[in-house]
Amino acid sequence: MVRVGAHTSIAGGAYNAVDEQVEYGGNCGQIFSHSPQVWQDPNIEDEEAEQFRTLSEANGVGPWVIHSSYLVNLCTPKEDLREKSRDSMQKEVDAAAKLDIEYVNVHLGAHTGAGVDGGLDNAASVLDDLDIPDGVTVLVESDAGSGTKLGGQFEHLATVRERTEQDIEFCLDTAHMFAAGYDLSTAAGVDETFAEFDDVVGLDDLACVHLNDSKHACGTNKDEHAHIGEGEIGEEGMRAFVNHDAVEDVPLVLETPTENGKSFEWNIQRVRELREE
Repeated sequence: MVRVGAHTSIAGGAYNAVDEQVEYGGNCGQIFSHSPQVWQDPNIEDEEAEQFRTLSEANGVGPWVIHSSYLVNLCTPKEDLREKSRDSMQKEVDAAAKLDIEYVNVHLGAHTGAGVDGGLDNAASVLDDLDIPDGVTVLVESDAGSGTKLGGQFEHLATVRERTEQDIEFCLDTAHMFAAGYDLSTAAGVDETFAEFDDVVGLDDLACVHLNDSKHACGTNKDEHAHIGEGEIGEEGMRAFVNHDAVEDVPLVLETPTENGKSFEWNIQRVRELREE
């Protein structure tokens, strides 16, 4: 059975994300442990965490992913931002352990003048400073590659893995890959992209997919998500992607918009319709 779900809210308690996921028809998912726009501690109470774990198990929802704060920048050469990013990530992996969540997802961030090589060195160094609890894995996410942001090329992901002592894995975002120049709009393009990822990084380390269509054309470096099959990737590309052997057992997490009368529930159902099982 395909594992597909959405990014859901912990407003009112982390356990509410489980109920919301079930309401959408999802069986895996992603959360923020706090507002992603500010530096803030997760502050998840013991009882809240227990309810989250119990509800997830009772409803067969998992795996879950915590998405790190948007402010985190692993590649930064600025020491103050580096310290805040490291501290934030440490709190995220600790929160994941408390909630029995397997993954914490993070973008590499922007090198802001340090250069690609220097930025990747910085990212690996921040990861090395983390004390990651047993049972938790950090996932580095692919990026759309605008400005000095890193992660738009598979080589960036592979290099960080080579340079860090942590056992990291990866999350591929379809909209980000497409924006970065990997053409997923055809079955042939999907095949070529997975072949390149396997050659450069390795499919064994693909732990999660953010499944999003794109509002912008391939190679534009513009990150704006569209409903499944209704963006520039389109139905052919999405169908080829969700049925590819590379993601047969990989959880698909949606970050699609809520607009034009279409919700997460609509997009989850769309994925199930496209998936041939």
